[in-house]
Order: sequence, then structure tokens, then C-alpha cells
Amino acid sequence: MTFRFARTACLAGLALVLGGCAHFLSGAGPSEKTVDAAPTQASLRGIEVVPVDYAVARRLEQEQARQRFSSFFEGAAHPAHRIGPGDVLEVYIWEAPPAVLFTSQALLATGATSGGGGSVTLPPQTVDNAGNIRVPFASSIHAEGLDLAQIEQLITARLKGMANHPQVLVRLAQNNTQNVTVVGNVQHSMEVPLNPGGLRLLRALALAGGVTRPVEKTSIQLSRDGRVMVLPLQTILRDPRQDIPLHAGDVVTALYQPSSFTVLGAAARNGEVDFEASGITLAQALARAGGIDANRSNPSGVFVFRFESPDALAWPTKPTTLVDGKVPTIFQFNLRDPATFFVAQSFPVHNHDLLYVSDAPSTDLQRVLGVVGSIVYPFASLQNLGVIH
Repeated sequence: MTFRFARTACLAGLALVLGGCAHFLSGAGPSEKTVDAAPTQASLRGIEVVPVDYAVARRLEQEQARQRFSSFFEGAAHPAHRIGPGDVLEVYIWEAPPAVLFTSQALLATGATSGGGGSVTLPPQTVDNAGNIRVPFASSIHAEGLDLAQIEQLITARLKGMANHPQVLVRLAQNNTQNVTVVGNVQHSMEVPLNPGGLRLLRALALAGGVTRPVEKTSIQLSRDGRVMVLPLQTILRDPRQDIPLHAGDVVTALYQPSSFTVLGAAARNGEVDFEASGITLAQALARAGGIDANRSNPSGVFVFRFESPDALAWPTKPTTLVDGKVPTIFQFNLRDPATFFVAQSFPVHNHDLLYVSDAPSTDLQRVLGVVGSIVYPFASLQNLGVIH
């Protein structure tokens, strides 16, 4: 009776296990077929599945290479300094002898000083909130938005007919408006004056004391006129074209934000993996994840999930679903094809990418057999030991 009862209980247990396999013998995630079918499912419609070959990888690599400061931010290399409220100007006036306007009595009344030879130096002029300065006999001069040469011409035109062949020189004594702000992971967050000769990106960082974090893990964010772009510091150091001239009002931010991707599924290790700001390829990403699990992975079902730029690829049909302006995209790789290994060496992995390796079709069967074995083998062992008769 004991044996019969045990055998009946064992068969009942097996039936229960096999009947419920679909509920608790799940894989590590969706199968290759499930991912491929995502665009046809009503709840997932709008997701783009892209089989990756060398042409696709090359296109994405070129698109990433185009994301550079030199092409994103355009404008004059050294724009002329435009005067603004708060700037301090020095004005020098020469009047050909005999002076008829800036006489000794006039100099005493205006507070100007004579440098001899008909030259007159006015007291430093701070541009007021309305953008004006005051010049004796020329009244109020609107200087805001003008460069030094234009202010000289305006003052000269006002003095003609009053002074004897006047000539004017205007010098920027103190720059309080044309600055670049440098903040973030630098030694000294500060405003760096933009000199008339121009200021380049790396020099602005150097004047702020340099970055405080490792170069390979630091990115530089540049904000200008509402446009923002981030570039790895290593890229700027390696490519002199990215050391662009800065403009007034630019904000340079040194960011220590280690990039990372997430690995799920039939990989050797699941988890979040950091990588350098300069970026890595899919081949490097797989290696850092310990490779795919040879016992349960499906090499033809390796996927990268990403929100991709609408301009990154030549889509067969225009994407209809955008999330924050990006296309939800699944890139598929078939590692059974040796050519894909060349593709993996050029396909760029982005920050926040999700790398997923699907299970092999035989894995579910192996799990079932494992559960069956966990019940049958203890039963047989108990019988051999004489516990069950």
C-alpha cells in the first residue's frame, strides 16, 4: 500500500507540474518570435523592429559621428563684441588745433582731462540700463548692441560741426556682459570674459581650473540660444575641430555621468553595466556582460531596445509613434551569421540602451525535464533505500 500510494502521489504530482508548466516555467523574457511579432500586436503597434546588417550599423555610426559641436553650433568664429548694459567704456577724443570745443574752460566743466596735443580723455562711462552713455557736447549715445567701431563713428558724427576735425577712440575698459559661464565638475565655477580675440572651449575649461573627474568619464554640455548638445571630453581632445569658439552667453557644463546599458535575458550576467563617455560597440557590450549563455541562449535572437532619432535611419515607412520625439526601436542581431560579428564591432551602444538575449527554443523543454527529474529521482532513491516498499 505504501508503494502504491507513493506511486499515485508521484504521478499526480507530475501531472500537476506538467499541466502548470506554462505558468511557472517561464523563460528569462520574450522569445525571438515574440519580439519579431511586436509591430503586429495591437498593443505594441508603432514599435520598429530593424534587422541589423553592416549598412544599418554604418549608418548609425555615421549619424553618431555627425553629432559634433562643429556641425551643431554655427556662427562667426570670433563675433564682434557687442556692448551691453554694465560694460565700462573709455572714450578718447582728438581735436585738431586750434581747439574750438574742448577748451580749458570746457574741460573743467565736463570733468574731462587733457592729454596734450589736443587729446581729451573722458571719465569712464558705464553703459546704463537703457544702453546709453553720455559724451559732452554729443549728448546721449545709445551704445547697446553696437561694437566699438560703430560707437566711435556715432560720436564723431555728433561732434562734427562743433569740434575742429574730431577723431574718436573708444576702448572697452571692463567687460561685464560678454561672458561664458563654466559650471559643473570643474575646479572653479565661474564666468569667463569673452575677449575680442575670442575664446575656445578648452581654454574656458582650463581657466576654470580644469575638470575634477577622470577625462574618459566626463562629458561636456554646451548650451547656446536654447540649443543643447553633449559630447565626450575625450572626443573634443582627439578632434581639434570640436574645440569651437564660444559665444557670449554660452553655458559650458562639465558632467560626470557614467553611461550605462542594461543586460537582460540569456546572457552570462544580468544587470546594469557602466561604460566610458566616449562610447562602446555592441561587441564590447556583450563582452562586458560576460557573453551569451551557451546553454540556454538563442544566438539569432539578440536585441537592442532604444528610443532612436527619426533621422537616424532610412525607414521603409515613416514611423507613426514618437516618444519625446524619438522612435521606439528594436535592433535585431543574428549571431549565427559570422558577418554579424563584423557588424557588432561597429554598432554603437548608447546610454540607457537595453540589451536582451532571448532563450533558445529548447530551453523550456530542458526546464520541464529538470522539474520532472527533481520529483522522480528522489522517489527512486527512497525506494532503493527501502524507505518505500
